Amino acid sequence: MGNILKIDQNLKPFNKKILIEGDKSLSIRWALLASQALGKSTAFNLLKSEDVLNTLDCLKKLGVKVKNFKNRCEIIGLGLNGYNYKKKIILNCGNSGTLGRLILGLLIHSNSKIKLIGDPSLSRRDFKRIIDPLKKFGAEFKTNSSKLPITIKGTDKPLPIKYNEEKGSAQCKSSVMLAALNTSGETIIKAKKSRNHTELLFKYLNLPIKITNKKNFDLIKIKGKKKIKYLNYKIPSDISSSSFFIVLTILSKKSKLIIKKVNINPSRIGILKILELMKIKVLKKNIKNYKGELIADLHVKSQKEITPIKCPTNLNSAAIDEFLLIFLLAAKAKGVSTFNNLSELNEKESPRLKWGSKILRQMGIKNIVSYNGIKIFGNPNLKISKKVIIKNFLKDHRVFMTSVIAGLSFGGKWEIHDKNCVNTSFPSFLSKLAELGLKPNK
Repeated sequence: MGNILKIDQNLKPFNKKILIEGDKSLSIRWALLASQALGKSTAFNLLKSEDVLNTLDCLKKLGVKVKNFKNRCEIIGLGLNGYNYKKKIILNCGNSGTLGRLILGLLIHSNSKIKLIGDPSLSRRDFKRIIDPLKKFGAEFKTNSSKLPITIKGTDKPLPIKYNEEKGSAQCKSSVMLAALNTSGETIIKAKKSRNHTELLFKYLNLPIKITNKKNFDLIKIKGKKKIKYLNYKIPSDISSSSFFIVLTILSKKSKLIIKKVNINPSRIGILKILELMKIKVLKKNIKNYKGELIADLHVKSQKEITPIKCPTNLNSAAIDEFLLIFLLAAKAKGVSTFNNLSELNEKESPRLKWGSKILRQMGIKNIVSYNGIKIFGNPNLKISKKVIIKNFLKDHRVFMTSVIAGLSFGGKWEIHDKNCVNTSFPSFLSKLAELGLKPNK
């Protein structure tokens, strides 16, 4: 029972300020780019989650010097194609699709075979979407039906490519961008719009990148073989992690919350735009530009009424990690909410669209789910009085945390398994709840 969380309590109103840990996407990208830079790069507020720690461990196996202190992390970069490693090494990506896909882009110049493995959840996820373009650079792959374990062997002369990214996957786009750094010539990417942290980091580092923003896609041109300077960075707080507390506050009674210094990159704040359409206000104050990223303090308060929504599909990519939480808001809306073109949710750590539907059903909320969408019949008076058990969800951290927010918001007796899975992305999740005075039964 030590890895099971039990929730059986009513929320007391709160009025608090909190600071969330560093952005996971930026933490991983900083580490990978720092490993390709020349000299010492330093990051503050680096997320110390399992995904990021696995990234640092992989870099160490590739010969990169990493010093991880309590308040900062230092990486001594080896330059482009500077990795120095033993033959037949194995890189364990754990649960991180971001790490698995992005690091493959940096290995297209590897001179011997490197094997990537991951946990059971990552091992069921599709890598074909990134293997195909990386093959065009000249890399060779041995795979298990395009899934982990994967063995890659690079080429002495990687060639620039033209790549059409049609899924709105920032991971695939970023992997190709990182691969382009090691090529002679210009790589051209036509990418469906998705989060743009990699592009902003490239610009800050003065790498030769040209971006043309179109209505439905971005055209990205990258010239390789330019040396990367060291990157000192203070990682802003993660909007995805912050979203759990945004939704908790909205669903609580007579509560207010300020979340400090959150990354509000326009390609990541789909949830805030969706909240606006549901007539929910989250105020952004003290907005600042930090090395291309926008940062703000988010002010949230309880909401008595929630408007149902027909969610615009053009917001899907910018809210892909937050839809389980958005479903909880739809559960309390007065009317029917519909969400479409969400098949990408089932390509995450677990089939999240299916799990979102299952959680709602256990809460007593009628919903109709299809392969790529869901219709949710909201109940503004929802109050759960029965026992709810959440288990066998492939240890998906977002399924766990969403279940906790649901239990604290709607009542009932919840038994949620595999609480240690929060270490994947948000190790301090439960301690942040304690800061708000919310103490789930252990």
